[in-house]
Amino acid sequence: MANRSSHKLVILGESAVGKSSIVLRLVKCQFSEYQEATIGAAYLTQTIVLNDPPATVKFEIWDTAGQERYHSLAPMYYRGAQAAVVVYDITNQNSFERAKSWVNELQEKANTSGVIALAGNKVDLEGQRAVSFEEAQEYADKNRLLFMETSAKISTNVSELFTAIVHDLRLLHLTMQKVNKKRNVLQSRQKSQA
Repeated sequence: MANRSSHKLVILGESAVGKSSIVLRLVKCQFSEYQEATIGAAYLTQTIVLNDPPATVKFEIWDTAGQERYHSLAPMYYRGAQAAVVVYDITNQNSFERAKSWVNELQEKANTSGVIALAGNKVDLEGQRAVSFEEAQEYADKNRLLFMETSAKISTNVSELFTAIVHDLRLLHLTMQKVNKKRNVLQSRQKSQA
C-alpha cells in the first residue's frame, strides 16, 4: 500500500442491522431514524487520511441489500474486494448468526486475503442487547476478524472501524511485500545454483 491507495470495500449483513446507516455516518456524518432499505446495492466513496504513518486511502464502498432475495447478487459485489465489513445488530441474535454465515461465505468464496471486519451495531440500545460483547469478540478472534461495536446513531466507533481497517490493510500489504521479497531471494538463489 503506497501513501495513496484505493480499495474496494463491501458492507454485508441482514436487513435492518444498520449497514447503510454506518456508511452514511462515515461518508456524510448523517443519521436518519427511518433509513429506506437498500435495493441491490449503493456505491459511495470515502477518503481516510492517516497521520502516523502518513497515508491517504480511498474506499470504494459497496453497501449491499440485506434482504434474502438479493443474497445471490452478493458475490458480484464482494468479488475483488480488499476489505469487507459484516454487520449485525447487537439486539438481534439471529442477525449475529447470519453474520457468521456471511463471514463463512467470504472466507470460502471471496478468494481474497483481505481484511474482514465484524461490526456489532446499535450499541446505543445496550439495554436490549441480545449478543454479548464477549461472544462476538470470541467469534472474531477465532476467525481472525477485526471486531468493533458501533452505533451509527450516536457515531460510536464508526470512523474508528474504518481507520482500523486501513491499518490492517497496511499491515497486510507490508507482510505480503516481505513474503514476496523472500520468495524473490529464494528464486534468485535457486537460479544461481542451477
